[in-house]
Amino acid sequence: MRVLDGAVMVYDSVGGVQPQSETVWRQANKYHVPRLAFVNKMDRPGADFFRVVQMMIDRLKANPVPIVIPIGAEEHFTGVVDLVKMRAILWDDATQGMTFSYGPVPDDLLATAQQWREKMVSAAAEASDELMDKYLETGELDEAEIVAGLRQRTVKGEIQAVLCGSAFKNKGVQRMLDAVVELMPSPLDIPAIQGIDEKGQPAERHPSDDEPLSALAFKLMSDPYVGQLTFIRVYSGTLKKGDAVWNPVKGKKERIGRIVLMQANDRHEVDELHAGDIAACVGLKDVTTGDTLCDPDAIITLERMEFPEPVISLAIEPKTKADQEKMGIALQRLAAEDPSFRLHTDEESGQTIISGMGELHLEIIVDRMKREFGVEANIGRPQVTYRETLRKKVMDVEGKFVRQSGGKGQYGHVVLTLEPLEPGSGFVFEDATKGGVVPREYIPSVEKGLREAMGTGVLAGYPVVDVKATLTFGSYHDVDSSEMAFRMAAIFGFREGARKADPVILEPVMHVEVETPEEYAGNIMGDLSSRRGMVQGMEERFGSQIIRADVPLAEMFGYSTTLRSMSQGRATYSMEFHHYAEAPRNVADEIIASRAKS
Repeated sequence: MRVLDGAVMVYDSVGGVQPQSETVWRQANKYHVPRLAFVNKMDRPGADFFRVVQMMIDRLKANPVPIVIPIGAEEHFTGVVDLVKMRAILWDDATQGMTFSYGPVPDDLLATAQQWREKMVSAAAEASDELMDKYLETGELDEAEIVAGLRQRTVKGEIQAVLCGSAFKNKGVQRMLDAVVELMPSPLDIPAIQGIDEKGQPAERHPSDDEPLSALAFKLMSDPYVGQLTFIRVYSGTLKKGDAVWNPVKGKKERIGRIVLMQANDRHEVDELHAGDIAACVGLKDVTTGDTLCDPDAIITLERMEFPEPVISLAIEPKTKADQEKMGIALQRLAAEDPSFRLHTDEESGQTIISGMGELHLEIIVDRMKREFGVEANIGRPQVTYRETLRKKVMDVEGKFVRQSGGKGQYGHVVLTLEPLEPGSGFVFEDATKGGVVPREYIPSVEKGLREAMGTGVLAGYPVVDVKATLTFGSYHDVDSSEMAFRMAAIFGFREGARKADPVILEPVMHVEVETPEEYAGNIMGDLSSRRGMVQGMEERFGSQIIRADVPLAEMFGYSTTLRSMSQGRATYSMEFHHYAEAPRNVADEIIASRAKS
């Protein structure tokens, strides 16, 4: 999402705004991506364009502005009224929508079209004082002014133009593509990209071919014919086949092999990319998702991409000895492609552990291993990925590492303040020492030790999150102090402080949406409550009840079987990670006891 200049959000004309729609909308908000909306499948039974527009307002807090309205719906959907031109666009069913014609607005839709056009023109007029003055004086804007006003507000993210059609039958697609050209920003409309230069100072690159190269690798994909494809977005400068580029994240030079423009199923090899282009490169050896590629003579590091932390893990092992080596290669490739998928080896058991965003995520990974790499594997029971955090601030926590055994010893001494942060803040380190009580060269070792200590919490050994650690004091020895000694002192100090800071277990909570016939809704809500779920709302959608609830992931294993049983197979559900929350005391005690046994 971050590399896009604009996006078209596609909504089902019957289902409307789905849980995944909300997730994508939040991502677009986060990265300030201008967007249009396209209400698809207008020929489906139950299609309702205006209901989807209202759902955008209610569920997404959007500001939708329809620029077309449908002519008919379901099997009677024949075209749209273009509110900008105030003409009907009618598609020819015989050519599967490839040909269309303009005509007058149907009489029975004229009043509705005029009403929605007035709303659209009013929205366009708000783009500037000049347009508003003309609108107030004359009550109208011409076509060019409407498009200019809508474009200006769309680029700023203030409105979202809404269109509709049936993509499978090519109905409405042409008008939607016209809207992309008319309303979406070009790369030149996007502000300069921000980054850090090689001296650690803020730097920026403007979207121009004349600027030094800056590009972001945002996706990796394995291709059976050419090997690994690295998708990049060029923010500034030009990139040619054979160019040497610098990866400041890895501190390595890379050479560009082939450059391929990906257009759906078609690929077109090109020799050069310009500012604003998105393409795939072949031949990059050590580039991962989120890395920067730049001009070796004008180094800049762009902001790294953020990826969600996994919430579920399971053990995996090859079925046969022949699968063993292939499994390692397959997992490494899949982890490189998908940064939300992680793998590591358990030090105690030696098992390979894979982690992801849910059961379905890991099922897809295992299926891809089999399908794409020919690897058969046995998998263990899913395990929830818990976290730990601190609830209170503790000050003057000491950590010491002293070893004297003849000859050069080891000496490190730190005094820390630990305090909880807001959820999602991660780890923050601050050096507040004065007078050189801890020499400058050892400060990075203190931070490294703290980060290492946070990998294993004091309650059940889960990673610790959302903590600020401040180094306030310490001491050193001219001969015996070392980086290792201060790293160990920081580890001991953190563990000591964490025990005093009221540590708690955090569990992943999932947002669950169940669609069920009304007669089963009561039992399903009761079952969700018994799973420690908090029902957030309920609404009717075409004779079905939609139940939304937040439920701890630990309580959702096997839910699909239970739901089928309760509803005679008629209910469906979707689930996505929502947030981490403090586990109740009795649940935390069970988790701690279970970890102690394992």
